[in-house]
Amino acid sequence: MSLQATSYRARLIDSVGRQIWSKQLTPDEYINERVDDQIGWYDQKSQRAQRWFKRVRAVEIIAAGTIPLFAGFGGGSTWSVVVVGVLGAVVAILASLLSLNQFQENWIEYRTTCESLRHEKYLFLTNAEPYNEEDPFGLFVQRIESLISKENSAWSQYTMSGAESSNPRNSNG
Repeated sequence: MSLQATSYRARLIDSVGRQIWSKQLTPDEYINERVDDQIGWYDQKSQRAQRWFKRVRAVEIIAAGTIPLFAGFGGGSTWSVVVVGVLGAVVAILASLLSLNQFQENWIEYRTTCESLRHEKYLFLTNAEPYNEEDPFGLFVQRIESLISKENSAWSQYTMSGAESSNPRNSNG
């Protein structure tokens, strides 16, 4: 299937809202420059978050699993008490890091966005519904940008809610 010759005007806006770049993109250019780039970004970030989550969780599980071992077989000696205390602190720190960095949530969210972008791309390329109309490119761009915007909005809301909850002026005390 050949992509239609219609184009999409891509704009880059700076931090104060001025347009600093504008270009007409064909469907092929849009897929190569925007869609494939975003799929690659979300795929890489998903894999990275998954690796970090599994590594930190594995160390946490190992540390938590060895606490009863040292507590039970240490005989109450000073070294076993110290080891149990250190391992308990390690477990608490690792659990806090997992919560703070949201590795599992990011892994799932990035993977979902990546696969949704791929899904839309293949529906468009194969002219499948909803892209089996006269001029599907506009709809394709809207749906792709909506997926990206939704992910960005979710990240922004999470970041803002985290900043508000950590601000001592927002506490009820």
